[in-house]
Parts: sequence; C-alpha cells; structure tokens
Amino acid sequence: MANYSNIFVREGLKYAEYRELISSLLAEGKSTSADHSEEMLHYTTLNVQRMNRLEKTAVLNESLTEAIGRLKKHYHLLVITEGWCGDAAQIVPLFDKITALSPEKFDLRFVFRDQNLPLIDAHLTNGARSIPVVLVLDDEGELLVKWGPRPAAAQKELNYWKAESTDKHLHSEKLHLWYARDKTQATQQELTELISNLEK
Repeated sequence: MANYSNIFVREGLKYAEYRELISSLLAEGKSTSADHSEEMLHYTTLNVQRMNRLEKTAVLNESLTEAIGRLKKHYHLLVITEGWCGDAAQIVPLFDKITALSPEKFDLRFVFRDQNLPLIDAHLTNGARSIPVVLVLDDEGELLVKWGPRPAAAQKELNYWKAESTDKHLHSEKLHLWYARDKTQATQQELTELISNLEK
C-alpha cells in the first residue's frame, strides 16, 4: 500500500497558501498548470470568486458537525486539485471549514494534479484524472478512503447532460447552477457519511 506522508509534508500546501498561490499566479497571467490560455485564466478567475463566496456563505450543517465531533482519532486530508477546476472551487472551501472546526482532528493539505501525475493516476475516476480528489490518511500516512471528484447527485446530472449534448461549456454552466441551488448540501451529506464510517 502506498504511503503519502512524504508528499503531504513536503509538497502539501495549507489552504491559505493554496488560495494565495492561485491569486498570485493569476496576477501574473498564469494558471496553476502549464496551460496559461485566456480560457484557463477565465476559469481560474471565476473559481476565485466562487471560493470567496463559499468561504463567506457556506455553513457546515448539524449532521456533518456532529459526525466530526464523534471522531476520536486524528486524520490528514490530502486534496488533489487545480485552481482552474470548477468542481474544486465548489467543494474545497468545505474542507477548510471542517479543519477549522476541529483542527485537533484534521490536518489539511493541497497538491496540484498536473505536478503529481503519478499520484492522480493512482486515483483515477472511470479512467480519467478527475479532480478534486481528497485522500483521507491516518497518522502513518496510509490511505483510509478517498472521495471525489463531485457528489453522486451532481455526477448523475452531468452524465445526463453529456448524453444530451457534447457542449462542454453548457455542461459547465448547468453544473455550476446545480451547485448554486444545492448550496453544498449534497457534498456535506457525502462527507458526513464518509466521516461517520471512518471509525466503525
């Protein structure tokens, strides 16, 4: 079994560092990957706005808060992501809120997918390098469970839209509308189940 201690410690960014790096790169006309096209910069700009909004408005619900409160052990959350990824922008602020609620139970770090291809290739979703992916690790750096890249309800809708149309921009618009209407509740429900099962 792979051990993730080294990458967590050596390459992992704290949430504030992750956010700052995205913003500083954007100010230089760069994305977090090698593609610095106008399209990628546009996506990144939108994602900064989305994360800003969720940081202000998202609230952990009672079920998730209670599940976190029942934990007895300490865990590491290693998130594989990119600044241009729309799903990540709708999800990763929740991880920060979880760790802020119980810093004694969680350490959170972020690594970029395109700088860690062997890592993401070990955690493909239906053969694709889909992100974000969160790896829940124990204190020895061993993988306990992974989650991502989006809640099942969103994936179901996306599969339906893809069957109807090949327009990726339309898919993206519909997906972000779905996230806006859901207000992080589907993600929180799945994270509640994940956390509740960690110590069963």
